[in-house]
Amino acid sequence: MGWLIAAVVLVAVLAGLLRWRRPAWYWLSFGVTFATCRVLGRYRAVMDACGLTVPPPRWRLAIARMANRPVPEPRAPRILRLRPTRTGLVLRLGLRPGQDAFDVAASCDRLRHSFGMFGVTSREIRSGVVELRMTGYDVLRRVQMPARAERSTMRVPVALREDGDVHYRDYRTTPHALTIGATKSGKSVYQRNLVAELAAQEVALVGIDCKQGVELFPLARRFSALADNPDTAADLLDALISHMEDVYQLIRAEQRITADTPDADIAADIWDLPDHLRPVPIVLLVDEVAELALFATKDEEKRRDRIITALARLAQLGRAAGIYLEICGQRFGSELGKGITMLRAQLSVRTAHRVNDETSANMAFGDIAPDAVLATVQIPVSAPGLAITGDASGGWSRIRTPHTSLRAAVDACNKHAHLTPDLPVLDAFRPVLASPALPVAIPAPTAPATS
Repeated sequence: MGWLIAAVVLVAVLAGLLRWRRPAWYWLSFGVTFATCRVLGRYRAVMDACGLTVPPPRWRLAIARMANRPVPEPRAPRILRLRPTRTGLVLRLGLRPGQDAFDVAASCDRLRHSFGMFGVTSREIRSGVVELRMTGYDVLRRVQMPARAERSTMRVPVALREDGDVHYRDYRTTPHALTIGATKSGKSVYQRNLVAELAAQEVALVGIDCKQGVELFPLARRFSALADNPDTAADLLDALISHMEDVYQLIRAEQRITADTPDADIAADIWDLPDHLRPVPIVLLVDEVAELALFATKDEEKRRDRIITALARLAQLGRAAGIYLEICGQRFGSELGKGITMLRAQLSVRTAHRVNDETSANMAFGDIAPDAVLATVQIPVSAPGLAITGDASGGWSRIRTPHTSLRAAVDACNKHAHLTPDLPVLDAFRPVLASPALPVAIPAPTAPATS
């Protein structure tokens, strides 16, 4: 009997240690079983307490009265499926007549406490069917991306969502994106991880980094063009517009609009063209958009208007030509001048890391998802990489990017350097891969002269 008690104590100690140090291992070994039992055992009582039940139908009440039986209990949503995952449980419910998916969404916080889960989110699958995604532990505390995340053309995984699912950046669905965040909020790591994932794709990477290239130039082996100052950026954007116009001419020539051509074969963008004619898609990454919009002289103002106009044209017309924008900045509001709000309206995907004020959060989500503004300003300083993401549909979720060091991103770009396409229109902006230079001596400050 003593050995049995010792084994139970050992298992309990092991479970406690795993829950403290390795919550993912604890969930897969112990937590999923305990959580399943809690959900199934408490289900009816929890649904009744949360107001997610409906009275029994009248015919059942009539039969109970005629048979002199107890009054039937209120009915909870039917459990259609309960599926465990590596981070939690997925519970699919069939709603009763008179119930609404909004009622389930409004009760998510109460369900989280009642079932003893870390988080609960809901989404409507179809009419009458709601899916609850429950997480058994804080998946965003230490992000571990699945080993087999799905990847496809122009669709790459970039972060982990709070419900344990992978957050993808799909350029063919939502072509343009805006990313904002204060200093040390994780914005650069998000961009670095995105570049590392795109490096393995058949895509041309074009960068504008006005911080003298300190963010993007280490990744230069995988970039087809780079600009490190506003003057070069203006010329680069003009070259992209010229390339866009050439691609449109190619699409017009290959549309194949004849009476005997099926509608599905008529080309309207580069993805409708045959493989041997399809131009390589281009992803333009702007590291700090404010550096392109600020000016101090009349000449700089003319250059600024030229840059913002070019970006707005690419955002409005570039999708069909296979040109996609990733614009980053600390703020992106009307104080940057005319044309900024028009450009922002074209950026469907919004990702906001920690910001310094509520106004910055409103710049990202005020026009598409007002509920996300409060969640953005609540991001703590101690969680770099944590962000709120949303799109024009009004939905939003918390995500966190896995930490990708600059060395890891450089290695990924060097590994796939052979995939860098050669675009003649961008040859003048192709980064020069020079040999390592000698360290630059920085003069020491001189002390002021004393009398």
